[in-house]
Amino acid sequence: MSSSGLNVTSVTSSSVTLDGLVQLSDHRWLFFSVFSAVYLFVLCSDGLVVYVICSQRNLHRPMFVFVAALLLNSLAASASIYPKLLTDLPSGRRFVEVSRAACLCQAFVVGSLGASGFMLLATMALDRYLSVCRPLRYAALLTPAAVSALLLFCWLLPAGVVGVAALLAGRLPLCRSELSRVYCNIYSFVSLSCGGGAAQLLNVYGMVSAAAVVFLPAAFVLFSYGRILSICLRRSRAFSSKALHTCLPHLLVFINYSLSFAVEMLLQRLEAGSGPATSVLVSILLLVIPTLFNPVVYGLKMKEIFTHMKRLLSCSRAD
Repeated sequence: MSSSGLNVTSVTSSSVTLDGLVQLSDHRWLFFSVFSAVYLFVLCSDGLVVYVICSQRNLHRPMFVFVAALLLNSLAASASIYPKLLTDLPSGRRFVEVSRAACLCQAFVVGSLGASGFMLLATMALDRYLSVCRPLRYAALLTPAAVSALLLFCWLLPAGVVGVAALLAGRLPLCRSELSRVYCNIYSFVSLSCGGGAAQLLNVYGMVSAAAVVFLPAAFVLFSYGRILSICLRRSRAFSSKALHTCLPHLLVFINYSLSFAVEMLLQRLEAGSGPATSVLVSILLLVIPTLFNPVVYGLKMKEIFTHMKRLLSCSRAD
């Protein structure tokens, strides 16, 4: 009995080992090149779209402010993963040890910003709903103060909810220290614990939290676009085409986020039987695809942004 207690104590006081690099080590330079190109593209494309929105006064409208906020959110989430991964890959190490505190900090940032993405998509749906379904009250409801309050709410609520989960997870005794991932998340960290009532309560808290900051915003997005679609079906073809065109980029990004989140949740529930290679591969794809998808959709599918980007790039080439 005392031996078991010593084992738990030793694991609890040690670092967490991320062994996802084992699956990448044989082709680490290929993965390093791919991730470097992806991260550079994310920095340039997201930064370009945000710069265009900030520099053009005619884009200082709630819809574009929310787009800029979502892309900044994506940049912050990428910065919490890509730089460390790009440092570890060329080192040749097959295992990466990080302290419990560092692992939980990364898990907090990834979790809170991921939830903020859904909250921001819900504010975009609210913006489109008011624009299409309540056009006469749009300007009175979405004032600059209201937009600022919505943005703060979208970042502070997930940060508080995920922060509590991270603090509670940090108090759990661990029976294992190896994670088959290249970055930390709270669910995987909790899976290292010895179980018991505290871990089960934390899992329940996680489900309630996910309902509050992911499922409810997602349900609101579906409700809003359902209402918009019903309005469009009763209006003229020109009105419907314009409304649906402005909603399409947000809907595509929402589908992208939802599919990524659903696959991640499914992977976590089946992690024990899926094998480390599958787990690492899917976690990497879920890291790469959303960060590539968002700037492409907003840069190409939103006519106002695309026009200014094209003008900016053509002026740069002319100089």
